Order: sequence, then structure tokens, then C-alpha cells
Amino acid sequence: MKKIILADDHGFIRLGLIQILKDEYPSVEITEVADGENLVKEVTLHDFDLVISDLDMPGRSGLEALEQIKLMKPDLPVLILSIYTEDLYAVRVLKAGASGYLNKNSAPYELIKAIERISMGRKYITPKVAEKLLIYTDTDKKPHELLTNRELEIFRLLAMGKTITQISESLSLAPTTVSTHRSRVKEKLGLSTNSDLTRYAIAHRIISDIDL
Repeated sequence: MKKIILADDHGFIRLGLIQILKDEYPSVEITEVADGENLVKEVTLHDFDLVISDLDMPGRSGLEALEQIKLMKPDLPVLILSIYTEDLYAVRVLKAGASGYLNKNSAPYELIKAIERISMGRKYITPKVAEKLLIYTDTDKKPHELLTNRELEIFRLLAMGKTITQISESLSLAPTTVSTHRSRVKEKLGLSTNSDLTRYAIAHRIISDIDL
């Protein structure tokens, strides 16, 4: 493992992860970025052995960056880190091409194990996620699991109280596009108001009180 790019919008998280990486790989070269936009830019311009990316970053999300990276460099392994439980995002990111999904709470103990597994050309997944990938069908899914990746992203932002204008600016989308996605989200979830979206999101641990 010679060159790693690490994307996370929190400097103290990057610092902690870099320490773990340097302890195991003293000679590794680590590039730091704070958002998905710069992650994609760096991957476009340079060659890396591994991408480690947070899922939830300002502007272009880790999931959106992952999709772009896999289009440009399909063989480049990407490990996604997140504060969210496996139930919400693990299957999504793996189907989008990620080599692994790791909850940040497990990172101090599992990061090197995940990297070693990925470096062997294998996926890093827990038994719980493996079972979901094998047997999970649309009939088993909760309503929010039927949302597209973009709809889920907009759903989260709406549930956090963001306005159409704020979301359109954050995601570089037209306000009419965001409004269309909002309508689809409400229809798929069977909800009527933004307050309903917030209550649903909290109940299903898509957001927490800290996000509000």
C-alpha cells in the first residue's frame, strides 16, 4: 500500500485515521481532501492504490463521488466510512462499486483489517451485510430502501430542515429538479409534509436529533 487518498470533512477524523495508517504502513503517502469534489479531482489527476472516503460530506457526497470514481477508474478500490448503520447504506455503496463499508466507530479496530482484505482483491463486508446482499429482495425492503441514491440524499437533507434552495446549491441541482425529487420521495414513503419526513427519518435512524 503506497498511495492512499483520504476524504473526510472533519480534520480530527482525518488525523486519527492517518495515525492508524502510518502506524501500520510507515512509508505510505497519504493525500487529504475535505470534500467529494476535491476527491474526484485528485483521483482524476493522480494514481492511488486506495480511496478511503467518508459518506456524508459537503457538496458532492461520498456516494456520488464513489459513482464518479468507478466510472473513471473502475479498478481503483474504494472503502467507504460512515457514522450510519450498515442497514442504511452498506448495500447501496457495495452495489455502487465500493470494496467495503466500515462504520466509523469500528475504524480504530477494523480499518487495517479492511484494507488488508481489500488489497487481496476481496470485499470487506460483515456477515450481516453479506446476508442482505444474497437474499434481500424488494419485497423485504422498507419504503426508504426503495429510494434511489439521489432521492435518499435529498430526503436526508429535507428531513434535516434544509430548504429547496439550500439543497439545490449544495448538490448543484436546479430547484425544479430538487422539487421533483421531493415529490417522488413523499409519494414513495406515503408522506405529505416535510415534518412527516423528519419524523420518519428519525424513527428509522436516517438522521438523529444531532442533525437537526
